[in-house]
Amino acid sequence: MKKSDHKWIAKVIFIAFILSLLLSIITSIVFKNINLIIAIVVTFFFIFLGVIFDIIGVSATCADIEVFHAMASKKIHSGKMGVRLIKNASKVSSICCDVVGDICGIISGSAGVYIISIIINLTDYNEILISAIIMALISSLTIGGKALGKEVAICKKNEVISIISKLLSIF
Repeated sequence: MKKSDHKWIAKVIFIAFILSLLLSIITSIVFKNINLIIAIVVTFFFIFLGVIFDIIGVSATCADIEVFHAMASKKIHSGKMGVRLIKNASKVSSICCDVVGDICGIISGSAGVYIISIIINLTDYNEILISAIIMALISSLTIGGKALGKEVAICKKNEVISIISKLLSIF
């Protein structure tokens, strides 16, 4: 393994730690005293966010760099950004799919625990059944969303990278 790979791995671990810490604190604060509907909306948000970042990561790995070289040669700033994203596809994929995607999966699972506790406190339903159903819903929506997202990412790879390039070019 090259020395630069060690630096990248250390950066990814650090980024993952900081993002996980911040998002866990924020969700713990948000979920502390919220109602069931808001808890469900926040959970769906994290599932959706994980799917979106998975789409970005997969698109970066399979987008056509020639399209973005052509845009860059025409002095289109988002074309240059697209080239950078594609040339760094392994890093983009790692951050988007592994760091952000996995953190969103963990947080949506944790949010599921809050939803379960709210439902159990409001009803006298079987705890095991409620837990199993909520966790099965969260995992199936995450897995199904990511499966659908991968189809979108592969079929619309250049469009996805173009949109992300334009957004990043603004900043």
